[in-house]
Amino acid sequence: MTIETEHDVVAQLDAAFSGAGVSGYLHAAEIDGAADVGYAADELVVTASVFKIYVLLELCCQAAEGRRSLTDRVRFAPEARTPGPTGLSVMYDEIDMSVRDAAYLMMSVSDNHATDVLMGLAGVDDIHRRLRALGLPRTAAPHTCAELFRTMAEDLLGTASFAGLPDLFDGIDDARLLACRALTPAMTNRTTARETTSLLGMIWRDENLPAGACAETRRIMGLQVWPHRLTSGFPDHGIRVSGKTGTLSHVRNEVGVVEYPDGGRYAVAVYLRVSDRAFRNPAADAVIGQAARIAVDHLRSS
Repeated sequence: MTIETEHDVVAQLDAAFSGAGVSGYLHAAEIDGAADVGYAADELVVTASVFKIYVLLELCCQAAEGRRSLTDRVRFAPEARTPGPTGLSVMYDEIDMSVRDAAYLMMSVSDNHATDVLMGLAGVDDIHRRLRALGLPRTAAPHTCAELFRTMAEDLLGTASFAGLPDLFDGIDDARLLACRALTPAMTNRTTARETTSLLGMIWRDENLPAGACAETRRIMGLQVWPHRLTSGFPDHGIRVSGKTGTLSHVRNEVGVVEYPDGGRYAVAVYLRVSDRAFRNPAADAVIGQAARIAVDHLRSS
């Protein structure tokens, strides 16, 4: 049953997104049923760091299939680390850790350097083969984090060097930033809100994927530390939220699964396009949780 055209839900989402000054793209679906809510759910969107779910899932599937072990050790050299505000990206010293623990950093604090190393292990072609086999033709992650930053430097500064992020693009006007490849859905890591919830549903149902891989993906997604987006819409202590954020310039996202004490489970994807690139945008962050709650409340009442 699709209820995305019902006027009351659309009106509430319209008001929420316009009130926050953002363009929103949303899909929410029952994990164990057919009901769903959509708002521009089939528009192609920029994933930002949401694509890290695909990397995690592929690594977990490869382990379940006997192609690698999640306890394999990975060495992270101190030089040439992918920029980012968290994790290995801001650490100075050489370190080695398991694939599994590096994947935790990639997901829990969105560690860009851990992501790029793990993406190299998983293989972009293997990631895409998995996504296609799952019936997700519009979902793709052709670029590592470093490659995304490189395209931005090329488009905006005419150089392949992105040393100095995040201050590198200070003084670049918003229109030029929005036109760069990294923020153009067809030319960057991309998906739709509907394909996102389809993927999450399969992970939570152990559907078309190894059960062990799904369990490990769920475990790690449940360890994300950020409470200010999706989780903010579900403050009740008994509600469990597992998710992955994504932030890149004018893009702010979070996707995940909301699980209620009564057994209700809902996959939710909220993607935003905002008017400026300010790193701190409490209104945009909060509307992700607000919109998700509107959608899930409607599913639970229908």
